[in-house]
Amino acid sequence: MKKLVVLGMSVCMVLAFASCKSSESAYKKAYEKAKQQELAEPQVEAPVEVTPVVAAPVEVKKATDAANGVKPVYGVYSTFIQRSYDQLSQDLCINNNPAVLLVFWGTLSGMNDVTHLCFFDIPLISNIPNMVYLAPTCKEEYIAMLEWSIRQNEHPVAIRVPATDVISSGEPVDSDYSILNRYKVTHRGSKVAIVALGSFYGLGQSVASLLKEKANIDATLINPRYITGVDNELMDELKADHELVITLEDGVLDGGFGEKIARYYGATDMKVLNYGAKKEFVDRFDLQEFLRANHLTDEQIVEDITALIG
Repeated sequence: MKKLVVLGMSVCMVLAFASCKSSESAYKKAYEKAKQQELAEPQVEAPVEVTPVVAAPVEVKKATDAANGVKPVYGVYSTFIQRSYDQLSQDLCINNNPAVLLVFWGTLSGMNDVTHLCFFDIPLISNIPNMVYLAPTCKEEYIAMLEWSIRQNEHPVAIRVPATDVISSGEPVDSDYSILNRYKVTHRGSKVAIVALGSFYGLGQSVASLLKEKANIDATLINPRYITGVDNELMDELKADHELVITLEDGVLDGGFGEKIARYYGATDMKVLNYGAKKEFVDRFDLQEFLRANHLTDEQIVEDITALIG
């Protein structure tokens, strides 16, 4: 085994490491190739066992069952991973290399200058074959997903780290995410289902509460967890006693998570409302004005729901 401490590396270098497995000669070859491309030199300790080190403003527990060989864990801002489609697709996903990417500040409420927007990572990452893109809603879920992603060797995994607040829910979370695209129903209601992704799970809770108060509708609340796929079985179950499914995502709508749900229900009687940001470049915007312009307040969403289904 090798001990590899990965701190602030370029995407190219990380993806080169992903293909190295446990071969020291392969590692050296990839390193020299990346170095020739004038990429930043990584901080690497002597070969022993895999130890990921992540520079992130959240608590990360060490995974005790790391996979064999080199396991890169790379923390990167959403705005920068958006500039690396070719490496993600060609070097990582085609080879199905089990690297781990931690995507920080993937949110509408992060950096707001036009050259550093963090809106577009969901359409970019989630539509590449073989990639598993996860969206934790709390600290416990984040740590569990991180530990699983390091243990497993089947997929490249990206985790969209909660952007604004990494809250501690105190609720039990799953430790194994190997069965892909299984959403979690956190409250079972009827008539309306709210599928609230990642950082917008709190908005989903607020919408559900206000909908109960204003319209006496006890909505189902769902934490989808997986950005990259649809839970077909659950979506079919909702047809029995739901009229409307709404999706909430903290990013641009076009090509995003919600469109997958809308497409799934396309030939059915289920109504679907997708909430996220309009596809546009914005610069130095006021966040609250921006959210209102995109109908992303709980009051606006509840008004839309009641107008549609009464």
